[in-house]
Amino acid sequence: MAGFVQIIEFKTSRIEEIEKLGTPSRSEGSTPASFRGVKVTADRDRPGSYYTIVEFDSYESAMENSARPETSEFAEKFAALCDGPPVFRNLDVLWSDTGQDAQAT
Repeated sequence: MAGFVQIIEFKTSRIEEIEKLGTPSRSEGSTPASFRGVKVTADRDRPGSYYTIVEFDSYESAMENSARPETSEFAEKFAALCDGPPVFRNLDVLWSDTGQDAQAT
């Protein structure tokens, strides 16, 4: 399998505070080794709606990350800044294309 992606859909009127909440973990390097990357996106068609896309090596490594005390603490603070409960999507990556091959001519 090619990896695991978790998508977190949420609504908030406090996106700047959520961004600040995530900044220390990025700058302190407190992410696990199995963590591949994160993208936070805004829905152009639905203002106030956002999606966080988190990439992991595997489902198991994502669940290990979820069990970390730091993750639980972050999730609690994150949820308090949302305008309703976030929705989690757990996705196995079947294949991936970075687009680099398509650019080579």
